[in-house]
Amino acid sequence: MSDFKLDVVLGQDIPEPGFRSEKINAAVYKIFSVNFAGRRAKSDGFFRGNGADSDSLGLPNGGDGKREHGSGKKYGPLISGTAYCISSCGMILLNKIALSTYNFNAGISLMFYQNLISCLVVAVLSLSGVVSVEKLNWKLVRVWIPVNVIFVGMLVSGMYSLKYINIAMVTILKNVTNIITAIGELYIFRKHQNQKVWTAMFLMIISAISGGITDLSFDSVGYTWQIMNCILTASYSLTLRKVMDTAKQLTRSGSLNEISMVLLNNLLSLPFGIILILFFDEWEYIITTDVIKLPMFWVVATASGLLGLAISFTSLWFLHQTGPTTYSLVGSLNKIPLSFAGLVLFKVPLSLPNLFSILFGLFAGIFFARAKMS
Repeated sequence: MSDFKLDVVLGQDIPEPGFRSEKINAAVYKIFSVNFAGRRAKSDGFFRGNGADSDSLGLPNGGDGKREHGSGKKYGPLISGTAYCISSCGMILLNKIALSTYNFNAGISLMFYQNLISCLVVAVLSLSGVVSVEKLNWKLVRVWIPVNVIFVGMLVSGMYSLKYINIAMVTILKNVTNIITAIGELYIFRKHQNQKVWTAMFLMIISAISGGITDLSFDSVGYTWQIMNCILTASYSLTLRKVMDTAKQLTRSGSLNEISMVLLNNLLSLPFGIILILFFDEWEYIITTDVIKLPMFWVVATASGLLGLAISFTSLWFLHQTGPTTYSLVGSLNKIPLSFAGLVLFKVPLSLPNLFSILFGLFAGIFFARAKMS
């Protein structure tokens, strides 16, 4: 699974419901006006963390607009930012351990299990009154199904790319999502990027190509899955942007907060997951493999699912404590320790040209985040 879910939603900058508006700082306040879940869907790895690059889709301009929180105003940004980074990095590392170290060959089943955990946790929090969740109805579900189909494909492709490719290269290749999204925004929404953004995206293309060429552990299957993941992630964000207006009109309150979207996406993914598990005969693998008999495997799988959900909460918390500028930059900088942790922990064979390509790609990601703010 990748780190997209919360940040995937935060990444837009046209005034769409559930995405970046020109008045994002005002919208951020609304996020926390209803039982911490908030009012406006703005989140790089949103729905339980598959995926969230804070710059996958680029965060809005706007300043930080730090909030005052009494005695907590001094350490709030540091604590919330640390929690966000730990959740984001931890989830990806644990997913990599589950898929590669334990050699678990059922990525769809792992996705199903993690999404089930998210549904249960959100349901418990809702029943406890900790968060506010919109009441789902058939009309809303019907409108959301196309989004959810792409969402499931995004998660599954992210799982399998992470299994075959090292974390550093996955991080660099994810930059391609930015390029596809920008092209989609240009042709679908007539949204034009400035010259700095296109320059950053050109640098991303160079780093992705050079990284693949110099990757000593190159795996064509893994790269194919990652390319599919980039296409599906961009498609997910663009499709979600188009249906949000309609989805909001079909709710009782006239809005769709982040936690409701977490529940809706993960809940609808369960039947699709069952169908895919049966279609690809993963159930036969599950009942025969010895890895599911290992208690530590379940600890890793469960912890990664919980951390994925934690990304939704910590991203909102951090964004509320700071602002979109800091949030975007931290998301980009967060890739640096994650990439090197992946190289060290999984003992990835590395050449000097490949290391340079990775560093170049990380720089391009940071340059992209800065360009989107300009």
